Amino acid sequence: MKNELSTEYMMLLNTPVLIEVSGGKVHLGILVDIGTDIYVLFNGLDYLYIPSIHVHHLRKTDAFIQEENAVDIQAPIDHHTDRVSFRKILMNAKGRFVKIYVTGDKTLHGYITSVMNDYFVFYSPVYKTMFITLSHLKWLIPYNDSVTPYTLSKARLPVSHHSLPLSRSFEEQCKKLEDQMVVLDLGDHLQKTGLLKNVFEQKLALVNAEGETVYWNLHHIKIIYAI
Repeated sequence: MKNELSTEYMMLLNTPVLIEVSGGKVHLGILVDIGTDIYVLFNGLDYLYIPSIHVHHLRKTDAFIQEENAVDIQAPIDHHTDRVSFRKILMNAKGRFVKIYVTGDKTLHGYITSVMNDYFVFYSPVYKTMFITLSHLKWLIPYNDSVTPYTLSKARLPVSHHSLPLSRSFEEQCKKLEDQMVVLDLGDHLQKTGLLKNVFEQKLALVNAEGETVYWNLHHIKIIYAI
């Protein structure tokens, strides 16, 4: 893939860049790798893995200045042994404490436990088991093995816990939550908390507190979890 990229584009490697992602978020750092569908950025503290589908633009910048005495931090995920890709990063991050950003003004801390066709399973000590669509993950930061969320002991983190069998697609997995109380997209809309009545033809029927059925387009749903 790297040979197919233009020489000028590849000259961005190992230089300070600015990357704007969906939602108007901006990241500064050293561009350490370019994969088939992902960028790897080091911001001086963490390695960010940013799916290219959410990168609106990137350019060289003078705004990022790395400290001369900065410690060379090894990437938690080895991305130099093979061509890096979004799915490979997710698979390698399984069971590792990560921070992710999907929507709104909140980042999520927890563990990726399974990666399916178009979604992944995420265990959060706060929200418990969440199902998150691959297409809506904006960035991921993996931490070293010694770090745990909220300083919790690993005995208190059932990272492989989920009582439901997993379906290959997000739509089929949502169907397994029918007749349960669920929250969509971290409840960023008043109509995104309710009783999941039915899932059909990429539609999700949710009954709100007043008993009204609201129909959501499943293509625009980023996160779902039961409560």
